[in-house]
Amino acid sequence: MRQTARVWLITGCSAGFGRELALTALTAGDSVMATARDPHRLDELVRAGGDRLRTAALDVTDERQVAGAIAQTVAEFGRIDVVVNNAGHGSVGAVEELELAELRALMEVMFFGAVAVTKAALPHLRAQGSGTIVQMSSMGGQLSMPGFGAYCAAKFALEGLSEALAAEVKPFGIRVLIVEPGAFRTEFGGRRMHRSRIIDAYTGSTGPTRAAVDAMHGTQPGDPGRAARAILEVLDHPEPPLRLALGNDAVDLIAAHHELLRTDLARWEKLSRATDLEDVTH
Repeated sequence: MRQTARVWLITGCSAGFGRELALTALTAGDSVMATARDPHRLDELVRAGGDRLRTAALDVTDERQVAGAIAQTVAEFGRIDVVVNNAGHGSVGAVEELELAELRALMEVMFFGAVAVTKAALPHLRAQGSGTIVQMSSMGGQLSMPGFGAYCAAKFALEGLSEALAAEVKPFGIRVLIVEPGAFRTEFGGRRMHRSRIIDAYTGSTGPTRAAVDAMHGTQPGDPGRAARAILEVLDHPEPPLRLALGNDAVDLIAAHHELLRTDLARWEKLSRATDLEDVTH
């Protein structure tokens, strides 16, 4: 059992995982800097948090706001122990249907924004010799499917960077946790889902994905509150994993994807190994 309270900075706290993580951290006795592009949407958290909660306007694509939120957290609470990169939204559309401007905008928030917040927090975490970066990824950070190419590309990128980051900051006493939820009852399938233009030729391959997205809002099996409590449990564990899948669907689909990768690697192993230069000493 930990003896001291933590200080959190959480992006995207107006709803979903960000809101639930803030409430769960407050229940655990921690302090929270809750951020959102529109801090007026955080009034419920303000009422719940009292003196242990502060708010800040934070658009993660604005580097000045990122630096300001980090500085405000340190000024208000004296330290930062947990940084949660949660801000983001969904996207559905085949690769050809995507406008490049849409893809760039998605990457700015879900990848470059998370990197900016991480980079701004790291000097403080290194100085204090402790802390955790929590990257809210998705089961889509390990596997993709028709219509989710843009969203999964952002999550793949975040996971690749975060795996390297975990090894880089371990000597400083800093940990990284990549969280991979499945379908949870958040606003992911509602207002937080961008829908690209439609090319009729892709109806067969991406149509079912679009239909699933339209039908999922309010029916997802995952409980965001339970997810938040699971994340806190992992943070309290002396040997936490690098990746934490959340939800039965995430566990099943990630496991099946790993098996597919293993099968392909084994099937083509002989050809794969035959591509090295021959030993010139023989």
